[in-house]
Amino acid sequence: MNTYATKPSDIERKWYVVDAEGVVLGRLAAEVSKILRGKHKPSYVPNLDCGDYVIVINADKVKLTGKKLADKVYYRHTGYAGGIKEITAGKILEGRFPGRVVEKAVERMISRNPLGRQQMTKLKIYAGAEHPHTAQNPEVLDIAAMNPKNKRSAL
Repeated sequence: MNTYATKPSDIERKWYVVDAEGVVLGRLAAEVSKILRGKHKPSYVPNLDCGDYVIVINADKVKLTGKKLADKVYYRHTGYAGGIKEITAGKILEGRFPGRVVEKAVERMISRNPLGRQQMTKLKIYAGAEHPHTAQNPEVLDIAAMNPKNKRSAL
């Protein structure tokens, strides 16, 4: 018996498109991060980037449960003394870059090292329903239909 070791040349990448409209943010981020890491493949190895590309559309229509829209706070620091800034998830979703909520949720589920940064380059997020990656023939991945808890109606 021989042990099979996945090599970078053996990795085949696919493209997936995910519609985030009405999907709970944490459940969306968990599925997307699993695909980015490649954990859905039988040939997964933790030391190689064997994940697939993921396109998230309608990122501005993602749902947050409970009072997270008003209570979930994102912090950043300007680099100056006393320069900590905070903004709520609701203000980000209403603002100029609503996809950053999805990006941060996925980023925090990926390892914080060079491999994780390489995996994050395969994530493409768009606020609207249009994306420029139709030439890659992405497969539709319906996260809302995987589990009834994944989708929220108007709350």
